[in-house]
Amino acid sequence: MTEEATLYGVIRTTEDLGRLARAHRKQRHLTLETVSGLGNLSPRFLSEFERGKETAEIGKVLKALRTLGLEVSVQPRAGGAPTPARQITKEILL
Repeated sequence: MTEEATLYGVIRTTEDLGRLARAHRKQRHLTLETVSGLGNLSPRFLSEFERGKETAEIGKVLKALRTLGLEVSVQPRAGGAPTPARQITKEILL
């Protein structure tokens, strides 16, 4: 398994996501200031995000991830039976 493969995986906490983002940034030799300038985000926000701040704005988190070249994918947990989309829609409408 490569070093890069060990960086990525299941995210369960804000700390996990921040740690992954920081490792990805550092692996690419990017500073907080560089990412800040590219993504129009403050270095303070990026630092707090990388430390796992639970109240970080989701829009800014997604923007930071995009700036780093990362994306989010949501899927059912392993071992859990996925709920059909039509059932989810029905539950939302009720």
